[in-house]
Amino acid sequence: MVRRAVLTGLGGIALAVGAWGTGAYRATMAAAETRTARRSSVLETRAGPLEYAVAGNGPPLMMIHGTGGGFDQGLLFAHGLLEAGFRIVAPSRFGYLRSAFPDDASPARQADVLVDLLDHLGLERIAVAGGSAGALTAAEFASRHPDRCSNLILIVPAANLTGRDPVAFTAVQRMAVERVLTSDAWFWGFATLAPDMVLRTLLATDPALLDRVSPEERRRADLIRDGLMPIGRKVDGLRNDGFWAGTPTRTAFEDIATPTLILSCEDDLFGTAETARLLAERIPDARLVLYPEGGHIWLGHDADLTRDIRAFITGFPNP
Repeated sequence: MVRRAVLTGLGGIALAVGAWGTGAYRATMAAAETRTARRSSVLETRAGPLEYAVAGNGPPLMMIHGTGGGFDQGLLFAHGLLEAGFRIVAPSRFGYLRSAFPDDASPARQADVLVDLLDHLGLERIAVAGGSAGALTAAEFASRHPDRCSNLILIVPAANLTGRDPVAFTAVQRMAVERVLTSDAWFWGFATLAPDMVLRTLLATDPALLDRVSPEERRRADLIRDGLMPIGRKVDGLRNDGFWAGTPTRTAFEDIATPTLILSCEDDLFGTAETARLLAERIPDARLVLYPEGGHIWLGHDADLTRDIRAFITGFPNP
């Protein structure tokens, strides 16, 4: 089904790209640039430039974005927590937007570099959350720097815990995805012609859920999907995530002593519910929350996710 969806979408992209002359593509790119411009800072670290943004006041929480994101996706993932009174620190991982792509772009190396960011911000300890492929970096941070991590939250975690890539593509699918994910014009055409296919194939969420959630949650889905642009400034990060999420994990989950919360959805098309269960068995005393539906972007459960994370960190349920 995924293969048919991707190839069908590709079939019409050339027609959509013809809309360049109407200005639609250029308007989309301008909007993407506006969304990411002047909202972030860049810190020079041991591995080169690291882009980040900080928003809000209160207890600090670092939100590490998923595949196809950047600092702006981190802020979006943490929007409910920002409104709940947290100070959000949102970095762009290696290969995304203005962050460097060093020779060693492993989750472990990224976790070490995030210590430079905390030092720069004057933060001794912080709650760390990671979504999708960003969960690998979050887990490495807790494992390698337990004195700097007060709480660990893994959201729809993407990891190979069984020796089998949970999101394995055929050769044809890889070719199609490579084409779409390495060209702003091709990706724009795919997203314009087939937004539901983007939701299903790249965000691993059943589009039928859109009819069962609130207008606010539909808007959040649109923002996540639109936030994949500009895809051309994320190519190294996308390829890097594909490698590390598909490679048998090296993270010593069994040694993580930080209080840990793991959240996923049973119908995530990337299979992160099973990954979440396995992680809950490996990480000592980890708490596991599985929503019955919501896909890879926990559609319809953002308020629940905010409530559960807030209660986990503070020790108090929401009023």
